[in-house]
Parts: sequence; C-alpha cells; structure tokens
Amino acid sequence: MTDTTATGEAAAAEAPDAAGAPEVPAAPAAPAVPEEAEAPRAAPAWLGAVGLSVVIPAHDDAHRIGPTLDAFRAHLDARLGSGPGDWELVVVDDASTDATAALVEAAAADEPRIRLIRSEDHRGSGAALRAGVLASAGDRVLLADAGLRTPPTGLDRLEQALGEGGQSTAAALGRSGNRLVRALGIPGIPGFRTGTCGFALFDGDRARAAFGASALDGPAIDAEVLRWMRRQGWQVAEVPVRRTPDRAGRPRRAAGDRRRALAELFRLNAGGLAVAAVFTALSAYVFHGLWANLDGRYLKDALQDQNQWEWFVGVATDNITHLRNPLFTTAQGMPDGVNLMANATMLGLTVPLIPVTVLFGETVTFALVLTLGMAASAWTWYWLIRRRLVQSRWAAAAGGALAAFAPPMVSHANGHPNFVVLFMLPLIIDRALRLCEGRNTVRDGVLLGLFATYQVFLGEEPLLIAALGMLVFSLAYLLVDRPRALAAARPLGRGLAVAAGVCVPLLAFPLYWQFFGPQSYHSVLHGDNAGNSPRALVEYAARSLFGDAETAGRLSLNTTEQNAFYGWPLLALGVAVCVWMWRRRVVRALAITGAAALALSLGPWVPVPRTDVVLPGPWRLMVKLPLFESVIEGRVAMVCAPVLGVLIALALDRIVRTRTRELRTLGLLGVAAALIPVLPLPLAVRERAPVPAFITSGAWKDYVKDGEALVPVPLPDPGQADALHWQVEADFGFRLAGGYFNGPWGPDRIGIYGATPRHLSNLLRDVRYGAQPPEITPQWREQARQDLEFWKAGAVVLPFQDRGVELRDMISELLGRQPLKVEDAWVWRVGPGQV
Repeated sequence: MTDTTATGEAAAAEAPDAAGAPEVPAAPAAPAVPEEAEAPRAAPAWLGAVGLSVVIPAHDDAHRIGPTLDAFRAHLDARLGSGPGDWELVVVDDASTDATAALVEAAAADEPRIRLIRSEDHRGSGAALRAGVLASAGDRVLLADAGLRTPPTGLDRLEQALGEGGQSTAAALGRSGNRLVRALGIPGIPGFRTGTCGFALFDGDRARAAFGASALDGPAIDAEVLRWMRRQGWQVAEVPVRRTPDRAGRPRRAAGDRRRALAELFRLNAGGLAVAAVFTALSAYVFHGLWANLDGRYLKDALQDQNQWEWFVGVATDNITHLRNPLFTTAQGMPDGVNLMANATMLGLTVPLIPVTVLFGETVTFALVLTLGMAASAWTWYWLIRRRLVQSRWAAAAGGALAAFAPPMVSHANGHPNFVVLFMLPLIIDRALRLCEGRNTVRDGVLLGLFATYQVFLGEEPLLIAALGMLVFSLAYLLVDRPRALAAARPLGRGLAVAAGVCVPLLAFPLYWQFFGPQSYHSVLHGDNAGNSPRALVEYAARSLFGDAETAGRLSLNTTEQNAFYGWPLLALGVAVCVWMWRRRVVRALAITGAAALALSLGPWVPVPRTDVVLPGPWRLMVKLPLFESVIEGRVAMVCAPVLGVLIALALDRIVRTRTRELRTLGLLGVAAALIPVLPLPLAVRERAPVPAFITSGAWKDYVKDGEALVPVPLPDPGQADALHWQVEADFGFRLAGGYFNGPWGPDRIGIYGATPRHLSNLLRDVRYGAQPPEITPQWREQARQDLEFWKAGAVVLPFQDRGVELRDMISELLGRQPLKVEDAWVWRVGPGQV
C-alpha cells in the first residue's frame, strides 16, 4: 500500500519534512464503529472484499438519489466490471423523512452490490460518512454526494493521482470557506462545502483508520480527516475535477450546514486556540510590569534599548506619514544622519503598525510588538513541531514554549524585539523542508523567497543565525542519512534558486542602501569577549526562576545579552533524550546541530574556567567572513532554544504514550525538573525619567529653528539616550546632535554604536559622570565653536540634573555667556551668529 493522500481542486501538496518527519505508521486495522455511531441498523450481508467502495451519504434526497445510483452503476460496470467483487455502492441514509431509504432498498433488490445503512437519528453528513466508510470493504473508497455534483467520470482523474508517486489518497473538494479553513490552521484543505467531501478517493485502509479516529458529525469532517492523515505522515495531493451546482438542493439546509461547518471548524481548532491563549497569557505575564503603566515605566534591564526602539517606531511613522525616505533620517546623528536600513528598525512591523502608533503612541507599539511577537513565535514553533514531528498537542506546545520563552529570548525581550519576534523562522524552515520534498519547487520557492524577504525587514541577524543553524542541520543530516539528504538536495537547490529570484529584485535596493548608502558601515565592533563563557551554558539567567542576577551579570555582556544560560538540568535532559532516542535520524541531526551551536557561541578564544588557559574556538574560522564579522557570536547559542524545544516535544510525545503509569510519571517529573528552573519571571521595570517641561511645553520651539539641531547635555549615546524619548514626545519637531544607533567611524567606516564622538561631546559626558571640568582655554572655546557648528546646533539644553552646576558653569565659560532658565532647563541659544 502506498503512502500518500490526494485531495481537492488546486495543485498543492502537503507532506512531512524530508529530514525530520516521524516514521509513517502502519495503517491500523479498521476500528469498530464508535458507540455513538452505531445508530445505523444492520446492513445487508457483507459481500466480501471488493475493489472499490463508493460511499454516499443521503438525507431527504428522494428527488435525486435514483439518478445518482443509476449513473454510478452504469459507469462502474463499464469501467470496473460487473462482477460481485469489482465494486459496491454504500448509501447511508441519515434518518430521512422522505422516500430516500425506500428508493435505495428498491435499487438494492435489483442490484446486490448496492448496500443501505440506515440511521435512526439525524446526526449529520459527517456521521453518515463515518458509518459508511467503516462499513465499506473496498481496497479503495470513493466519497460522493447524492446530488452527483461531480459526475462519475471524475473518478478517472482521482485514480490517476492516487496511482502516481505512491500517493494513497486523491480528493476533490469545493472552495467554499477556504480562507477561514486555512486561517484556522488546516492547510492543505481547499475548503469545505455545505455538504461533505463531495468527491474524494482514498486508500481503503487509510480511510477507515482516519474516519474511525474522527469525532465530528457534521460537514467539517473533511477538515478533521485530512488533517489527521497529514499528522500520520500521509501526503495530500489535489486534483481539479468538474463540478456542477446543486440546483436541486435546499438553500435553507445549505445555510444551516455552513453554520454547522463553521462551528465544527472552531471546535476542531479549539486545542490550537487554547495553546495560542496560553502563549499569549505567558507573554502578557512576562511583560505585565510594562503594561501596568505604559507612560511611566521603563524596562529596568533594557539599558537604552527601549528608548532606541521606541525611537525607531516613531521615526518610521514620521517618515512614512510625511512621505520621506523610510531608509534614512537626520532626526539624530546631525548632520550625517542615520541609515535606518543598517539598524534594527524592523520596518516589517513598524510600518504596518503606523495606525497603532499614531493613535496610541510609540510605547504601546513597543509593548504590543514584544507581547504578541513572543506569543506568535511560540505558536509558529508549536505549529511546526506538531505538523512535522509529534502527535501530542501539548508536547508540541511545550516545545514551542521553550523555543520562544527560553532564557536567551527572555533576556533579549528587555529591548531587542528583533530577537524576540521570530514567528517567520518556523515558516521559513517549513517551506525549506517542503522544497526538499520536491513536489512544487516553484510555488514553495516563491513563498520561501517572500518569507525570507519579509524576515529581512524584521531582523537580518536572526535570519543569518537561523540560516547558519539550518546549514549545520543539513550537514548533520547528510551524515546520518546520506541517501535521503542527497535526494533532497536537487529539489532544494532548484527551490532556493527560485527563492533567490524572488528575493534579489525585492531586496536589491534596500540592501544596496544598507551596505553602500549614506551612513553605511561594516564590521561592527563588539569587543573581544562577545562569546559565551563555558559556565554561561549551564548557569541560569537573571530572569529565570532559579536565576541569580549577579552570577548571570558576571558571565554576560549585559542584561540583554544573556545568550545561553539554559541551566545544567535542561542541557542534561537534552543529552538524555538524544541518548534515549538516538535511533531517530532527526534526533541525531538535532544533537549535532545543538552541540555545534554551543561550540560556536564560545567565540574565537575560549577561557577554561578556574584556570588561565585560553583555547582557540571554532568561531575563529568565521570571525572574518562577510556578515558574520558583525555577529555577536554568543547569540549563536540561541539556536539551541528550538533544538531543545524539539527534543523536549519528542520526549514528551513518547512519554505520554507510555503505557506503564510509573514510567510515564517518572518521565514527566524528569521533564518538569529540567524546565521549572528556567521558567521566565516577569521583566523588571523602573520609573521612567520624566521628559523636561522645556520639551513638553513646546518652549524649545523658540530656540531651535528649522534645520538646526538641539544639543542635550550630555549628548545622547549608547550609555544615556533619554533625549531620544524627548524627541519622540515632541513628535520629531527637532533634530538631535549625537544619538544611539549603528553608524560608521573613521575612514574605514568601521561600525560603532552611536554618533562619531567629538571633543565637546566627550567633555560633557565626562563631567556629567564625575570628572572635574578642565581649565577652559581659548583652544577649548574654539573646539566648542567648531563642534557646535558641525552639529548645526540651534540650542544647548541642560536639564536640571546631578552635577548640573558644574556643567552650567563650564558651558557658560566655553560659550562666553550665561544661559537662560526656561522651565526646568538652562538654555544657550547657539544658532548662526550666536557662537
């Protein structure tokens, strides 16, 4: 028996992944009819095995059942033969109130290959189909409708599709309701009709197993059965057939069937919706401190990243609403400006969410992106794991939750939405796996290209790290299953070429602007300690349940870069799962991928804990490669989040199906012991620094003219960027000198954080944070004049703050005059002719 399923009207194919799908289970024996489905009366004596069973559900169809039976009988006799084992017609009467059953009985008296099954209660077309399929004896089972909307000649096309490529099912379904069905997470099903599967051909054993496992009684049984088949690893291919409208149908009944189908589709997806609700609640829990007071609270561990990302939201909104270039701005970094494409502006979200930003503000958009983005990422990982690897919904949910809420992700949630909003990555992985199957490389390649293009506008570095992880997984799979990997290479290569053909035209200009446009740069400097300490792999993050902020702080770059910290119990469980399930090729490939990612994340030089020994690390091979030279290598350990998520899901899926209660309990306790220590805590928040009244009152407008820059004291930089929030609150009415962004430095255009420092900006910063003011010489005054002129400064603004007196006196001496006190700030007008 073959291993596929074909369905419907569009040329599409759905299948398990070529690399990591669960082994296709043997078709179970036809189950008994469920107790609730045993309402049908005893059928005529079974005629024995037959080549084809045609199952037709009927309810009050006396006006059309006769011609339908005649048409099928004539076609099947002509095509399959008139012998007793060639075919059978199984009609299930769903408690008709007219003469339907009598007409079928009369036909059966004349033709013993026609069988009638009667139901005492009207339960729905799905229940009728289930009873008919389970009572069938055919090697193949054809589902048809009493109205003969698809003529029997359509069987030829279905049989052809069923026989090609080892496919086990062919089906043709109507398109009504298609968008809703797909939105509810039932891909591969072209839609549901007002009745049932209309016209569908199945392998007999597969059909009886699938319908025996079904629970719905109404018209949405199509979706339930086909989705169940996919989860067994059985493919579904769609073929077009000719359909005619049901002119003899009853509009009122059709409308009722549509309503019931909608209700059943929601019921069918209740589990998935429940998982989505759990993920959303967990994400809201993580960010609830921020949501409690959006105007007054700030993520405590965000450093200056919340200020920066809210500024990204605001500048995208300002550029688009004023019809300016969305890839560049001079709002900060005067006079050079900022290359927005070369920064993590996430235009893929900031632009679509402009209405939210305009109505509710940048902070609401920031919180919404983090909260829904994290939940959506968990759900798409859940979807991928459930679709490809496991049967248990909640095992997949646990894997998806770990992939999205792992300690590194929670750390980045403090201010790096581009490393939190990763919902596109599972979709990209799934589409790449479809390419490996080779059934529709053009369609899948186009979609992969579109998905990758969109991900570029969400986050390029996460895409690059994910691509590295997928490459390692592919090489690992080549080691564990060379024939299968080589078979997948050719269609994958063709699909990637198609994807590149889509990506390149769409991304050519944005990427040109990023790498060669104004304020472009290369090779961002991160320092020599951007890799993970070996201890960071086994310790806990600051915001994990068992975490210690002091320990995590010593072992990481900062609070937003705790890129490993999975804890030793979780890593130990991952190793145990790999040993336990080592026979599965996907587990071996995942083990190699996870180990390689952890090794690469240690950086080019690996210090041995508690010694002075430093060993060369594998990242040395990549540190000079284009693009990778700007990656913070510690972030490669984030690849292990979905790897561990998949391993946990595979383990739980097997554990929950263990028949021995003691072993099942022991396994669940082991998983819980590994996961509980890394459960996320809510992100810490603090009171946000107030915006000076000089800004909020609009008083700045009298001192900063159009085209001039406001110079805050100290100037905004990666260490203090509250002035970016001032600018957001002033609706980008003024430009800023200095700033917090990625830009070029020096003749080699090396990437740095913040604007290129100048003498005056360094002086103001140093004095603000404790240095003694220097003796002000004519050289210092001239340097101040040059710097202010370079920035095109309109006003120097010193809000009331610590060391404000020292700063005020020093700036007055530099500029040769005293400031004006305006609201809560000291202001020096320094426009043209003022310095």
